[in-house]
Amino acid sequence: MALEVGLAKAMARAGLDAPVNLSRLTGGATMESWRFSAAGEDFVLRRAPSLAFMEERPFGHPTEAAIIRAARAAGVTAPEVVVELQKSDGIGSGFVMRALPGTPDPRTILASTSPAQLVQQAAADLACIHAIDPADLPADVPTLDYREGVEKLREQFEEAGGDRPIIALGLRWLLDNLPEPVEPVLNHGDFRLGNLLVEDSQLTGVLDWELAHFGDWHEDLAFGCMPVWRFGAYDMPALGLGLLEEYLTAYEAAGGRPVDPVRFRFWTIYRIVWWALGCLKMASYWRKGEDRMLERVVISRRTSEQECDLMLFLDEADSLFGKRTEIRDATDRHGEADVAEIAEAISEWLATVKHRMEGHDKFQLAVARNALGIIARDHRSDRGGADRELAQAILSGRQPIDDPLLGARLRRAAMAKLETDSPKYPSLAVARRKWLGDD
Repeated sequence: MALEVGLAKAMARAGLDAPVNLSRLTGGATMESWRFSAAGEDFVLRRAPSLAFMEERPFGHPTEAAIIRAARAAGVTAPEVVVELQKSDGIGSGFVMRALPGTPDPRTILASTSPAQLVQQAAADLACIHAIDPADLPADVPTLDYREGVEKLREQFEEAGGDRPIIALGLRWLLDNLPEPVEPVLNHGDFRLGNLLVEDSQLTGVLDWELAHFGDWHEDLAFGCMPVWRFGAYDMPALGLGLLEEYLTAYEAAGGRPVDPVRFRFWTIYRIVWWALGCLKMASYWRKGEDRMLERVVISRRTSEQECDLMLFLDEADSLFGKRTEIRDATDRHGEADVAEIAEAISEWLATVKHRMEGHDKFQLAVARNALGIIARDHRSDRGGADRELAQAILSGRQPIDDPLLGARLRRAAMAKLETDSPKYPSLAVARRKWLGDD
């Protein structure tokens, strides 16, 4: 196996034994992770599945590895990087870390016996990250210019078709509400459940530093509190583990910068728009052949989750209720099986072979069943969502974003899309209660 051969070369440079028991870890929206052993120790390889994934990134894996080393030296609960891959290894771009104890699985972490303790520890680590001296970091770590950041999101929006009115609404709001710059600090850039290792209610590792940059500390704080990263614990906005006030108070008590609610709100909306566009882009990776993993096309449909969250965060007028777009009844059908029924049949069969799967294959099977569910619901609903003329009118300012009729229309669209793409997403129930008065 080419991966094992190339990895053995890298390990040898660090004076370590060749890898054994190499296995792919599940998850990872962009990067691959592989776990293996060498001389009785466990390690993790982090690498890009395709060199094309690195082309648009502000820095490469050598810089990411250097950031992790600096964070670990500063007292952050970060892993130890042992060696970086080289071109001569022939297995792409990445680096090897010593494995840390614990799990990154959000569901397991949410079941921790002491979630309040984890909130305190996470806040302390984030405060420590924000205190790292820029002189200890690589020179090519970028600084986010707020307006430039929004403009780049706007460019991504146009590249994706520029036809999603709800995303256009978010972009227009961001342009209209840009805050004044503050002294930038190092941001982890992806500080949330899924990138934190936990064992016995103890934070054991902060992972995935590929999005690190200098910027407003509120961005890091807000990102982990987005509804999508609460993994079902909607009423626990602090990483899905606790109350927001507890998290922000613990952050300031650990030496973090003062928290401004207005700035926190701005960066929450910024990151929701950012992830909505990130989800859309996953489909383009698949279409271009850069990564034909099933996960890419399924993640692209999670744009609906962010659109609903965006409407909830931007919504200021509770009296403007819209009628939910109805999904056609799937019962009492006649004749040959339709597309939805075929998808359901395949999903049911996949469930019968689930026990035969292991590791990443088991994860992919779950993704496949999710994809089939989307196909079935899509066939039975009027999902809609794309309207370039309206989106461009909103983005340009020709369509006022505080128009009650616009709000009602976009609420209906957000719920219809989410009912198709991710009906169990907690924000849908919140939207129904708020906009429809559902119990």
